[in-house]
Amino acid sequence: MEEPIGVTEAARIPQQRGEQLLEAAAWYAQARHWDVFPGVWLDVDGGTERCSCGDAGCASPGAHPTRPDWAGQATGNAAEARLMWSRHPGASVLLPAGRTFDALDVPESAGFLALARMERMGHTLGPVTRTPDRRMLFFALPGAAAEAPGLVDRLGWNAEAIGLVGRGEGDYVAGPPTRVAGRGAVQWVRRPSRGDLRLPGADELISPLAYACARETADARTRLS
Repeated sequence: MEEPIGVTEAARIPQQRGEQLLEAAAWYAQARHWDVFPGVWLDVDGGTERCSCGDAGCASPGAHPTRPDWAGQATGNAAEARLMWSRHPGASVLLPAGRTFDALDVPESAGFLALARMERMGHTLGPVTRTPDRRMLFFALPGAAAEAPGLVDRLGWNAEAIGLVGRGEGDYVAGPPTRVAGRGAVQWVRRPSRGDLRLPGADELISPLAYACARETADARTRLS
C-alpha cells in the first residue's frame, strides 16, 4: 500500500514544464479514463509569474478554465489531449468532476489525519491530491459530492462548518503537476495506481473525513479562545 507523502516532501515544488503537463493530460485520459481540458497558463512578466487571463487579482493564477463553457472542451481521448496541449504547452491540466469521479475536499491537516487512519484500518482508497492552498482532495465515485452533506449531518456535524466540501458535477479540479503562481504545485499524496481503479463511495470516506475535520475545527477554536 502506498504511503502518503510527508509535509517536507510535499513542500518540494517540481518544475512545471510543457512536456510534463502534456504527458500528464494524455496519461489521465488514456490510463485513468478521466476527461481533461486545458486551462490558463502562467506567463512570466519581469521575473514574476502572472496568469494568462490578465487579471492582476486572479484568485487562482494558472489553474482555472479559459472560458465559461469549459465543460464542452473536455476530452477523454489521449490523442485529442496531446493536440490540445501542443497548442498551449503550458496550459494547466483541469479535470471535470462528476463524470468518472467526484472529490471530497478537506483541510490539509484533517486530510493527513484521516488518511493515516483509513490506511491503518484498511479502507478502500482512491487517489488523493494536495493543493498549494493547503487542501486535500479524496477522489470518490460520482455522486459522492451530493451525498456528502447528508451523510455528515447524520454523524452530527455540518459539512460547511467543518470545512468539508464536495466537488461534483459542474466543478473541476486541477491535476498534478499544475501550478498556482506564487503558491506551488498540485501534488499527489496518494498517486493513482492499478489498485485503485475502483474508487470508494462517499459512505466509505465520510466518517473518517468528517471526524478529522470536526476535530481540527474544534482544535482551531480552542487555539483562538
